[in-house]
Amino acid sequence: MDLLKRFFKFVIPSIVSMWIFSLYTMVDGIFVAWGVGEHALTAVNLSMPFTSLVFMVGILLATGTSTVISIALGQGDLDRARNYFNQNLFVTGIASLLLGALVLLNLERVALFLGATPDTLVYVKEYVGTIAAFAIFFTISYNLEVQVKANGAPHISTIGVISCALMNVVLDAVFVLVFHWGVWGAAFATGLAQVTSTCVFFGYFLTHRERLRVGRFKLDLAAYRRILPLGLSEGLNELSNGLVIFLFNHTILRVIGEGALASYTIISYVNTLVLMTMTGTAQGMQPLVSFHLGAGERKNCHRLLKYGVSLIAAFSLVSFALGELGAPAIVSAFLPTDSAVFSYSISALRMYSSSFLVLGFNVIFAAFFTAVERPVFAFSISFGRSLVLLVASLLILSSLFGDKGIWFSTLCSELLCLCLTAFCAWRYFRSHRRENPLPAVEQV
Repeated sequence: MDLLKRFFKFVIPSIVSMWIFSLYTMVDGIFVAWGVGEHALTAVNLSMPFTSLVFMVGILLATGTSTVISIALGQGDLDRARNYFNQNLFVTGIASLLLGALVLLNLERVALFLGATPDTLVYVKEYVGTIAAFAIFFTISYNLEVQVKANGAPHISTIGVISCALMNVVLDAVFVLVFHWGVWGAAFATGLAQVTSTCVFFGYFLTHRERLRVGRFKLDLAAYRRILPLGLSEGLNELSNGLVIFLFNHTILRVIGEGALASYTIISYVNTLVLMTMTGTAQGMQPLVSFHLGAGERKNCHRLLKYGVSLIAAFSLVSFALGELGAPAIVSAFLPTDSAVFSYSISALRMYSSSFLVLGFNVIFAAFFTAVERPVFAFSISFGRSLVLLVASLLILSSLFGDKGIWFSTLCSELLCLCLTAFCAWRYFRSHRRENPLPAVEQV
């Protein structure tokens, strides 16, 4: 099959899966906002750093394992690929159970640490406690979704995510609007939706046993010395998303006030949709790059990177245009037009959307470096763009320019990270040229 066709075969289902995930989380917020109120919407946003922590566990283990599985498959070592697959399900399950139990035993402390106020404490406890109880399904579902792509069936990930999204939307409507279970009902719907996608993915691996399959494994914890560094950049990217939401929440409370938390909640939903578009492109490309790396076809790895960068450029322009022109429609989906923060939310979203022009390029290169086993480059870019540079930009710009500094801080950090990305790319391609010099031209 032509490489470009294979690229789109993997990337399109991955992007669609990410879109569906992002849209159903936005629908979750819409139901909470209209069914309970602005305080409940704010509470969901305050709870998001914990949700990011849960996903981080899944992503950290899934991304690195997917890379080594794809390389093993490219080398024709099916037994080793199967062992990695099954061991990782076991390790992921144990880690998520421990995390959920720890949070449930310290629920009020966790809620207060996340920034819960007297008006939102009950809501935050309800949401975080329910998500913690379903943590194992969040992590296992994500792992299986990533591994079906490595197994050569990216369309199954789309089916799983669609089933999850539909279940979440239907149960949100029933639990929040019909049964009036409030924030707890929204979180319960999200948890049951993850159970649904987990069952879909398990069903696939139990019935399609040609390559990866559910079964016994030989414990090889030493493999995580290779897996964890490979998954570190993507895992920290997700964790830092939660940390950034946490820091944004506390900075907004300090600089602007509690009312602006609703504005940031809407912005974070939109940012998630854009980021997931870029991440979907990167994750769809990643197993293909690793496969061709394992097969010794480095030139195809670079061609795939070019396809990814071109697609990211198109998505960046579209995302920026939607953020600028579509801001009133987006905000009105969450807040009534007579809300005290309606106009301010539109202005804030338009300022923030300038970052959409840049962030995708950093994401695609971090994923590429992970796929070709350059974890130091991948980690540097992911950790820089999603935490170190962003925190520095947020703290400095908010002190200098107040609320405008908050909304432009992401653009500043992404531009700084783009310089780091360019340096890493230069180092990588210079090293590749040294290892693979062009043949000398024969003299006549």
